[in-house]
Amino acid sequence: MPPLPPIQVTLAVAGALLVLAGLAVVRASGARAGIARRLGGARGVRIGELLDIGASGPLPPRPVRVQGRIRCADPIVTAEDDRLVAFHRDVEVREASGGWRSVERLRESRSFELWDHDGSLAIDPASAAEPLVVLPHVWQGPPADLGESYAPALARLAAEGGELVEARATTRMVSVIDRLLVLAEVRRDRDAVMLTPPAGGYVISALELDDAMRLLGGGRPRLLLAGAASVAIGAALIVAGLVVGIAGLVVG
Repeated sequence: MPPLPPIQVTLAVAGALLVLAGLAVVRASGARAGIARRLGGARGVRIGELLDIGASGPLPPRPVRVQGRIRCADPIVTAEDDRLVAFHRDVEVREASGGWRSVERLRESRSFELWDHDGSLAIDPASAAEPLVVLPHVWQGPPADLGESYAPALARLAAEGGELVEARATTRMVSVIDRLLVLAEVRRDRDAVMLTPPAGGYVISALELDDAMRLLGGGRPRLLLAGAASVAIGAALIVAGLVVGIAGLVVG
């Protein structure tokens, strides 16, 4: 019988497996934990506070959460007369095997000013993280109902992967009438401050913070909690394995 692995190796391997399983469960819950953590954990500041920094004041060391209204001279105007600064649309079809394939990925945006009564700062939503934190409009139905413009793409996918059994279109929009929360970094351009996208892009929410956190939490809170617990336990086991290993080296 081969010798059993040292306890620290067993703990570390078990912990790593639990972490991987927990992350998979979190993804299956529909949660966007990373975006939620970045948006909810940032310090909220007014535009006026940022403008008061001026040419020599200390800049916030981390991304901040800024709230304001939209001012845009050239919005996207839809056929329904919606006036938008960001329009994201994803069209997918599901194969008989269960996998989803992308048919269309549309991204349109317009630069705008985020303003309140103290002033304004420019934002380019082309640098936004995905998804936009808005209530999505989701359509699902037979692939044939997508329309003639999608027929060539559907025929190609059917030839590559077999029967297509379902389609869905997910649309996310930011309207000029929305009040936004924007996660951004504050930088200085000559004598004035400016907002720039942090690592991963601006997080743009058209919802109040509590509503944004609920949306980013996904629709399956029990699954999210189970995944988070698995990650926490796995991390603890990895740490325990390291502690046991270090203790063994010291004693040995």
